[in-house]
Amino acid sequence: MRRTDPEGHGPVRYGPSLPGQGLPLPPGLSAALADAADHDGSEPSGGVPGLSAAACGYFARRGLSARPDAVAAAPGAPALLLAVTAALGGDVLVPRPCAAWWVPQVRALGRSVFHVATPAECGGVPDPYALLETVRRIRAEGGDPRLLVLSVADDPTATVAPPELVHETVEAAAGEGLHLVSDETWRDTVHHARDTVLLSPAEMLPERVTVVTDLAGPFLPTAWPAAVARFPATADGAGLRSRVLDVLAALGARVAGPVAAAATYALDEPPEVAQRLAAGVALHARVAAAAHRTVVAAGALARPPQAGRHLYADLGPLRSALGAHGVGDAQELEDFLTARLGMPAPGGHRFGDDLAELRVRLSTGPFLGTTAEERIESLLSPTPLELPHVQRVLIHLGSVFDDLRDDAQRWESPR
Repeated sequence: MRRTDPEGHGPVRYGPSLPGQGLPLPPGLSAALADAADHDGSEPSGGVPGLSAAACGYFARRGLSARPDAVAAAPGAPALLLAVTAALGGDVLVPRPCAAWWVPQVRALGRSVFHVATPAECGGVPDPYALLETVRRIRAEGGDPRLLVLSVADDPTATVAPPELVHETVEAAAGEGLHLVSDETWRDTVHHARDTVLLSPAEMLPERVTVVTDLAGPFLPTAWPAAVARFPATADGAGLRSRVLDVLAALGARVAGPVAAAATYALDEPPEVAQRLAAGVALHARVAAAAHRTVVAAGALARPPQAGRHLYADLGPLRSALGAHGVGDAQELEDFLTARLGMPAPGGHRFGDDLAELRVRLSTGPFLGTTAEERIESLLSPTPLELPHVQRVLIHLGSVFDDLRDDAQRWESPR
Protein backbone atom coordinates (compact mmCIF):
# COMPACT_ATOMS: atom_id res chain seq x y z
CA MET A 1 0.00 0.00 0.00
CA ARG A 2 1.33 3.44 -0.92
CA ARG A 3 2.05 5.70 2.01
CA THR A 4 -0.33 8.54 2.73
CA ASP A 5 1.04 9.30 6.19
CA PRO A 6 3.69 12.04 5.88
CA GLU A 7 5.07 11.46 9.37
CA GLY A 8 8.77 10.72 9.15
CA HIS A 9 8.96 11.68 5.50
CA GLY A 10 8.29 15.40 5.45
CA PRO A 11 10.97 17.55 3.81
CA VAL A 12 10.86 20.09 6.64
CA ARG A 13 11.57 17.74 9.51
CA TYR A 14 13.64 15.13 7.76
CA GLY A 15 15.02 16.80 4.66
CA PRO A 16 18.34 15.47 3.29
CA SER A 17 21.48 17.33 4.29
CA LEU A 18 24.04 18.69 1.87
CA PRO A 19 26.19 15.97 0.28
CA GLY A 20 29.17 15.62 2.61
CA GLN A 21 32.82 15.60 1.64
CA GLY A 22 33.52 12.21 3.14
CA LEU A 23 37.14 13.25 3.70
CA PRO A 24 39.24 14.06 6.78
CA LEU A 25 39.76 17.76 7.41
CA PRO A 26 43.01 19.65 6.75
CA PRO A 27 45.01 19.79 10.02
CA GLY A 28 45.10 23.59 10.10
CA LEU A 29 41.32 23.78 9.86
CA SER A 30 40.85 21.45 12.82
CA ALA A 31 43.51 23.36 14.75
CA ALA A 32 41.77 26.68 14.14
CA LEU A 33 38.58 25.33 15.68
CA ALA A 34 40.39 23.67 18.58
CA ASP A 35 42.38 26.82 19.39
CA ALA A 36 39.15 28.81 19.71
CA ALA A 37 37.25 26.13 21.63
CA ASP A 38 38.37 27.41 25.03
CA HIS A 39 36.64 30.75 24.46
CA ASP A 40 33.12 30.98 25.81
CA GLY A 41 30.22 32.38 23.81
CA SER A 42 29.22 32.92 20.21
CA GLU A 43 29.99 35.58 17.68
CA PRO A 44 27.68 38.58 17.25
CA SER A 45 24.94 38.21 14.65
CA GLY A 46 26.37 38.74 11.20
CA GLY A 47 29.88 37.68 12.19
CA VAL A 48 32.99 39.40 13.55
CA PRO A 49 35.53 41.64 11.81
CA GLY A 50 37.97 38.80 11.12
CA LEU A 51 35.28 36.62 9.58
CA SER A 52 33.79 39.54 7.64
CA ALA A 53 37.20 40.51 6.25
CA ALA A 54 37.89 36.91 5.26
CA ALA A 55 34.51 36.74 3.52
CA CYS A 56 35.32 39.92 1.60
CA GLY A 57 38.60 38.42 0.44
CA TYR A 58 36.86 35.20 -0.58
CA PHE A 59 34.27 37.04 -2.67
CA ALA A 60 36.86 39.39 -4.19
CA ARG A 61 38.95 36.44 -5.44
CA ARG A 62 35.84 35.35 -7.33
CA GLY A 63 35.30 38.70 -9.00
CA LEU A 64 32.73 39.95 -6.49
CA SER A 65 34.16 42.91 -4.61
CA ALA A 66 32.70 43.40 -1.14
CA ARG A 67 33.09 45.59 1.93
CA PRO A 68 32.76 44.32 5.51
CA ASP A 69 29.59 46.40 5.92
CA ALA A 70 28.03 44.55 2.96
CA VAL A 71 28.54 40.98 4.20
CA ALA A 72 26.96 38.89 6.94
CA ALA A 73 27.47 35.46 8.46
CA ALA A 74 25.09 32.96 10.00
CA PRO A 75 25.11 29.37 11.26
CA GLY A 76 24.30 27.90 7.85
CA ALA A 77 22.72 29.16 4.66
CA PRO A 78 19.16 28.22 5.74
CA ALA A 79 19.27 30.90 8.45
CA LEU A 80 20.44 33.47 5.91
CA LEU A 81 17.71 32.59 3.42
CA LEU A 82 15.06 32.70 6.12
CA ALA A 83 16.30 36.13 7.23
CA VAL A 84 16.41 37.52 3.68
CA THR A 85 12.91 36.19 2.98
CA ALA A 86 11.58 37.71 6.18
CA ALA A 87 13.24 41.05 5.40
CA LEU A 88 11.93 41.26 1.84
CA GLY A 89 8.39 39.97 2.37
CA GLY A 90 6.18 38.74 -0.45
CA ASP A 91 6.11 35.49 -2.39
CA VAL A 92 9.15 33.48 -3.47
CA LEU A 93 9.97 31.74 -6.73
CA VAL A 94 12.36 28.79 -7.01
CA PRO A 95 13.35 26.45 -9.84
CA ARG A 96 12.03 22.90 -10.02
CA PRO A 97 13.88 20.95 -8.69
CA CYS A 98 15.79 22.98 -6.11
CA ALA A 99 17.92 22.50 -3.01
CA ALA A 100 15.96 20.70 -0.32
CA TRP A 101 16.47 23.42 2.28
CA TRP A 102 15.13 26.38 0.31
CA VAL A 103 11.39 25.79 0.48
CA PRO A 104 11.13 24.90 4.22
CA GLN A 105 12.71 28.24 5.15
CA VAL A 106 10.13 30.16 3.14
CA ARG A 107 7.18 28.10 4.31
CA ALA A 108 8.26 28.44 7.94
CA LEU A 109 7.48 32.14 7.51
CA GLY A 110 4.06 31.38 6.08
CA ARG A 111 5.08 32.65 2.65
CA SER A 112 3.96 31.16 -0.65
CA VAL A 113 6.51 29.36 -2.82
CA PHE A 114 6.11 28.91 -6.56
CA HIS A 115 8.19 26.44 -8.55
CA VAL A 116 9.30 27.38 -12.06
CA ALA A 117 10.35 24.88 -14.70
CA THR A 118 14.01 24.69 -15.70
CA PRO A 119 15.33 24.16 -19.24
CA ALA A 120 16.44 20.76 -20.53
CA GLU A 121 20.16 21.46 -20.37
CA CYS A 122 20.49 22.27 -16.66
CA GLY A 123 18.83 22.78 -13.31
CA GLY A 124 19.14 25.55 -10.75
CA VAL A 125 18.07 28.43 -13.00
CA PRO A 126 14.47 28.82 -14.22
CA ASP A 127 13.61 29.05 -17.86
CA PRO A 128 13.17 32.82 -18.42
CA TYR A 129 9.89 32.51 -20.32
CA ALA A 130 8.45 30.18 -17.70
CA LEU A 131 9.59 32.67 -15.05
CA LEU A 132 7.78 35.56 -16.73
CA GLU A 133 4.63 33.51 -17.17
CA THR A 134 4.69 32.42 -13.52
CA VAL A 135 5.24 35.95 -12.20
CA ARG A 136 2.37 37.32 -14.25
CA ARG A 137 0.07 34.49 -13.20
CA ILE A 138 0.88 35.06 -9.51
CA ARG A 139 0.10 38.75 -9.81
CA ALA A 140 -3.08 38.08 -11.73
CA GLU A 141 -4.21 35.89 -8.83
CA GLY A 142 -3.43 38.58 -6.26
CA GLY A 143 0.03 37.39 -5.21
CA ASP A 144 3.12 39.51 -4.56
CA PRO A 145 6.28 37.91 -6.01
CA ARG A 146 9.41 39.64 -4.70
CA LEU A 147 12.23 37.10 -4.53
CA LEU A 148 13.78 34.58 -6.91
CA VAL A 149 16.21 32.01 -5.49
CA LEU A 150 18.49 30.29 -7.98
CA SER A 151 21.77 28.40 -8.17
CA VAL A 152 24.18 28.43 -11.10
CA ALA A 153 26.03 25.41 -9.68
CA ASP A 154 23.13 23.30 -8.61
CA ASP A 155 22.02 20.94 -5.91
CA PRO A 156 20.37 18.55 -6.71
CA THR A 157 21.08 18.30 -10.46
CA ALA A 158 24.89 18.80 -10.24
CA THR A 159 24.76 20.99 -13.36
CA VAL A 160 26.21 24.43 -14.14
CA ALA A 161 23.88 26.85 -15.91
CA PRO A 162 25.30 28.29 -19.16
CA PRO A 163 26.01 32.04 -19.02
CA GLU A 164 23.50 32.88 -21.75
CA LEU A 165 20.69 31.30 -19.71
CA VAL A 166 21.80 33.15 -16.59
CA HIS A 167 21.75 36.43 -18.54
CA GLU A 168 18.25 35.84 -19.87
CA THR A 169 16.81 34.74 -16.55
CA VAL A 170 18.40 37.57 -14.57
CA GLU A 171 17.16 40.12 -17.10
CA ALA A 172 13.66 38.66 -16.91
CA ALA A 173 13.70 38.75 -13.09
CA ALA A 174 15.02 42.31 -13.00
CA GLY A 175 12.38 43.41 -15.49
CA GLU A 176 9.72 42.16 -13.08
CA GLY A 177 11.30 43.93 -10.11
CA LEU A 178 12.42 40.77 -8.31
CA HIS A 179 15.34 40.58 -5.91
CA LEU A 180 17.57 37.54 -6.44
CA VAL A 181 19.34 35.28 -3.98
CA SER A 182 22.12 33.40 -5.74
CA ASP A 183 23.01 30.26 -3.77
CA GLU A 184 26.66 29.74 -4.68
CA THR A 185 27.41 26.98 -2.19
CA TRP A 186 28.74 24.71 -4.94
CA ARG A 187 30.57 27.21 -7.17
CA ASP A 188 33.99 26.07 -5.84
CA THR A 189 33.24 22.43 -6.62
CA VAL A 190 33.00 22.74 -10.42
CA HIS A 191 34.57 19.56 -11.77
CA HIS A 192 36.37 20.94 -14.81
CA ALA A 193 36.85 24.63 -14.17
CA ARG A 194 38.86 25.22 -17.36
CA ASP A 195 36.04 23.86 -19.49
CA THR A 196 33.10 25.31 -17.55
CA VAL A 197 32.13 28.98 -17.47
CA LEU A 198 30.33 29.89 -14.26
CA LEU A 199 28.66 33.30 -14.24
CA SER A 200 27.35 34.63 -10.96
CA PRO A 201 24.15 36.67 -11.30
CA ALA A 202 25.88 39.23 -9.06
CA GLU A 203 28.44 39.86 -11.80
CA MET A 204 25.65 40.76 -14.17
CA LEU A 205 23.27 42.69 -11.92
CA PRO A 206 25.09 43.48 -8.65
CA GLU A 207 22.46 45.94 -7.41
CA ARG A 208 19.70 43.29 -7.27
CA VAL A 209 21.53 40.12 -6.19
CA THR A 210 22.43 38.79 -2.75
CA VAL A 211 24.97 35.97 -2.88
CA VAL A 212 24.80 33.22 -0.26
CA THR A 213 27.47 30.56 0.24
CA ASP A 214 27.20 27.74 2.75
CA LEU A 215 30.74 26.80 3.72
CA ALA A 216 29.74 23.15 3.95
CA GLY A 217 30.01 23.17 0.16
CA PRO A 218 33.71 23.95 -0.28
CA PHE A 219 35.31 23.95 3.16
CA LEU A 220 33.59 22.81 6.36
CA PRO A 221 31.81 19.67 7.54
CA THR A 222 28.04 20.03 7.85
CA ALA A 223 28.37 19.66 11.63
CA TRP A 224 30.14 23.05 11.71
CA PRO A 225 27.36 25.31 10.40
CA ALA A 226 28.58 28.56 8.86
CA ALA A 227 27.57 30.57 5.83
CA VAL A 228 28.30 34.03 4.44
CA ALA A 229 26.24 36.45 2.37
CA ARG A 230 27.24 39.37 0.16
CA PHE A 231 24.65 42.12 -0.23
CA PRO A 232 24.40 44.72 -3.00
CA ALA A 233 26.62 47.78 -2.43
CA THR A 234 23.66 50.15 -2.64
CA ALA A 235 21.38 51.97 -0.23
CA ASP A 236 18.75 49.27 -0.76
CA GLY A 237 21.36 46.58 -0.19
CA ALA A 238 22.47 48.23 3.06
CA GLY A 239 18.86 48.41 4.22
CA LEU A 240 18.30 44.75 3.37
CA ARG A 241 21.44 43.71 5.25
CA SER A 242 20.36 45.73 8.29
CA ARG A 243 16.97 44.03 8.36
CA VAL A 244 18.61 40.62 7.87
CA LEU A 245 20.89 41.25 10.85
CA ASP A 246 17.82 42.18 12.92
CA VAL A 247 16.18 38.86 12.01
CA LEU A 248 19.33 36.88 12.77
CA ALA A 249 19.65 38.63 16.14
CA ALA A 250 16.02 37.88 16.96
CA LEU A 251 16.59 34.21 16.12
CA GLY A 252 19.83 34.04 18.09
CA ALA A 253 21.41 32.83 14.85
CA ARG A 254 25.06 33.40 15.69
CA VAL A 255 28.03 31.47 14.40
CA ALA A 256 29.68 29.64 17.31
CA GLY A 257 33.06 31.12 18.16
CA PRO A 258 35.15 28.03 17.31
CA VAL A 259 33.27 27.55 14.05
CA ALA A 260 33.78 31.24 13.20
CA ALA A 261 37.51 30.76 13.72
CA ALA A 262 37.54 27.73 11.43
CA ALA A 263 35.43 29.59 8.85
CA THR A 264 37.81 32.56 8.92
CA TYR A 265 40.77 30.25 8.39
CA ALA A 266 39.04 28.49 5.50
CA LEU A 267 37.88 31.67 3.78
CA ASP A 268 41.44 33.01 3.82
CA GLU A 269 42.26 29.95 1.67
CA PRO A 270 45.77 29.13 2.86
CA PRO A 271 47.64 26.62 0.68
CA GLU A 272 46.54 23.52 2.59
CA VAL A 273 42.87 24.51 2.29
CA ALA A 274 43.13 25.41 -1.40
CA GLN A 275 45.05 22.23 -2.20
CA ARG A 276 42.63 20.03 -0.24
CA LEU A 277 39.67 21.66 -1.99
CA ALA A 278 41.19 21.07 -5.41
CA ALA A 279 42.08 17.46 -4.60
CA GLY A 280 38.66 16.77 -3.13
CA VAL A 281 36.85 18.25 -6.12
CA ALA A 282 38.95 16.16 -8.52
CA LEU A 283 38.25 12.99 -6.52
CA HIS A 284 34.50 13.55 -6.31
CA ALA A 285 34.42 14.44 -10.01
CA ARG A 286 35.98 11.11 -10.95
CA VAL A 287 33.65 9.14 -8.72
CA ALA A 288 30.60 11.07 -9.94
CA ALA A 289 31.55 10.43 -13.56
CA ALA A 290 31.94 6.70 -12.86
CA ALA A 291 28.59 6.56 -11.05
CA HIS A 292 26.98 8.46 -13.91
CA ARG A 293 28.31 5.95 -16.46
CA THR A 294 26.93 3.10 -14.37
CA VAL A 295 23.48 4.64 -13.96
CA VAL A 296 23.14 5.58 -17.64
CA ALA A 297 24.38 2.16 -18.82
CA ALA A 298 21.49 0.58 -16.90
CA GLY A 299 18.97 2.68 -18.79
CA ALA A 300 18.33 5.51 -16.34
CA LEU A 301 18.60 9.16 -17.34
CA ALA A 302 21.01 11.64 -15.79
CA ARG A 303 22.75 14.80 -16.89
CA PRO A 304 26.56 14.50 -16.64
CA PRO A 305 27.53 15.91 -13.25
CA GLN A 306 29.48 19.17 -13.52
CA ALA A 307 29.72 20.32 -9.90
CA GLY A 308 29.24 19.16 -6.34
CA ARG A 309 29.40 15.73 -4.77
CA HIS A 310 26.27 14.19 -6.23
CA LEU A 311 24.29 13.34 -9.34
CA TYR A 312 20.58 13.37 -10.09
CA ALA A 313 19.09 10.30 -11.76
CA ASP A 314 15.71 9.75 -13.40
CA LEU A 315 14.67 6.09 -13.23
CA GLY A 316 11.52 6.62 -15.26
CA PRO A 317 12.74 4.29 -18.04
CA LEU A 318 12.96 1.53 -15.39
CA ARG A 319 9.45 2.11 -14.06
CA SER A 320 8.17 -1.35 -15.03
CA ALA A 321 10.96 -3.09 -13.13
CA LEU A 322 10.52 -0.84 -10.11
CA GLY A 323 6.77 -1.41 -10.19
CA ALA A 324 7.39 -5.12 -9.74
CA HIS A 325 9.13 -4.19 -6.47
CA GLY A 326 6.20 -2.05 -5.34
CA VAL A 327 7.91 1.21 -6.28
CA GLY A 328 5.57 3.71 -7.89
CA ASP A 329 6.70 7.12 -6.66
CA ALA A 330 9.76 9.02 -5.46
CA GLN A 331 9.25 8.20 -1.77
CA GLU A 332 9.04 4.49 -2.49
CA LEU A 333 12.07 4.78 -4.77
CA GLU A 334 13.98 6.52 -1.97
CA ASP A 335 13.14 3.70 0.44
CA PHE A 336 13.99 1.02 -2.12
CA LEU A 337 17.36 2.40 -3.21
CA THR A 338 18.42 3.44 0.27
CA ALA A 339 17.91 -0.16 1.41
CA ARG A 340 19.45 -1.75 -1.68
CA LEU A 341 22.47 0.56 -1.93
CA GLY A 342 23.09 0.94 1.79
CA MET A 343 23.43 4.71 1.43
CA PRO A 344 21.05 7.69 1.42
CA ALA A 345 19.18 8.14 -1.88
CA PRO A 346 16.71 10.99 -1.28
CA GLY A 347 13.85 11.09 -3.74
CA GLY A 348 13.18 13.96 -6.09
CA HIS A 349 10.13 15.03 -4.07
CA ARG A 350 12.56 16.26 -1.43
CA PHE A 351 13.75 18.81 -3.98
CA GLY A 352 10.37 19.98 -5.20
CA ASP A 353 10.02 17.49 -8.05
CA ASP A 354 6.72 15.73 -8.68
CA LEU A 355 6.22 12.82 -6.28
CA ALA A 356 5.13 10.67 -9.24
CA GLU A 357 8.50 11.09 -10.97
CA LEU A 358 11.11 8.42 -10.19
CA ARG A 359 14.09 10.66 -9.47
CA VAL A 360 16.80 10.48 -6.81
CA ARG A 361 19.95 12.28 -5.76
CA LEU A 362 22.97 10.03 -5.25
CA SER A 363 25.94 11.37 -3.29
CA THR A 364 29.55 10.43 -3.97
CA GLY A 365 30.83 10.65 -0.39
CA PRO A 366 29.84 7.05 0.52
CA PHE A 367 32.02 5.75 -2.33
CA LEU A 368 35.24 7.01 -0.73
CA GLY A 369 35.47 4.53 2.13
CA THR A 370 34.12 3.81 5.58
CA THR A 371 37.24 4.63 7.61
CA ALA A 372 39.53 7.65 7.78
CA GLU A 373 42.35 5.53 6.38
CA GLU A 374 40.32 4.49 3.33
CA ARG A 375 39.22 8.06 2.67
CA ILE A 376 42.76 9.41 2.84
CA GLU A 377 43.83 6.62 0.51
CA SER A 378 41.09 7.65 -1.91
CA LEU A 379 42.23 11.26 -1.74
CA LEU A 380 45.92 10.50 -2.32
CA SER A 381 45.61 7.74 -4.92
CA PRO A 382 46.32 8.65 -8.57
CA THR A 383 43.82 5.93 -9.53
CA PRO A 384 41.08 6.07 -6.86
CA LEU A 385 38.58 4.14 -8.95
CA GLU A 386 40.87 1.13 -8.80
CA LEU A 387 41.00 1.01 -5.01
CA PRO A 388 39.20 -2.07 -3.64
CA HIS A 389 36.88 -0.14 -1.33
CA VAL A 390 35.86 2.26 -4.12
CA GLN A 391 35.46 -0.54 -6.64
CA ARG A 392 33.32 -2.49 -4.21
CA VAL A 393 30.73 0.31 -3.92
CA LEU A 394 30.77 1.04 -7.66
CA ILE A 395 30.25 -2.64 -8.44
CA HIS A 396 27.38 -2.80 -5.98
CA LEU A 397 25.79 0.26 -7.56
CA GLY A 398 26.16 -1.36 -10.98
CA SER A 399 24.65 -4.61 -9.73
CA VAL A 400 21.54 -2.88 -8.33
CA PHE A 401 20.96 -0.85 -11.49
CA ASP A 402 21.78 -3.72 -13.85
CA ASP A 403 19.23 -5.89 -12.08
CA LEU A 404 16.63 -3.19 -12.67
CA ARG A 405 17.61 -2.93 -16.33
CA ASP A 406 17.33 -6.70 -16.78
CA ASP A 407 13.96 -6.74 -15.03
CA ALA A 408 12.72 -3.90 -17.23
CA GLN A 409 13.76 -5.77 -20.37
CA ARG A 410 11.90 -8.86 -19.22
CA TRP A 411 8.79 -6.77 -18.60
CA GLU A 412 8.86 -5.18 -22.04
CA SER A 413 6.03 -6.23 -24.33
CA PRO A 414 7.12 -8.51 -27.22
CA ARG A 415 7.43 -6.67 -30.50
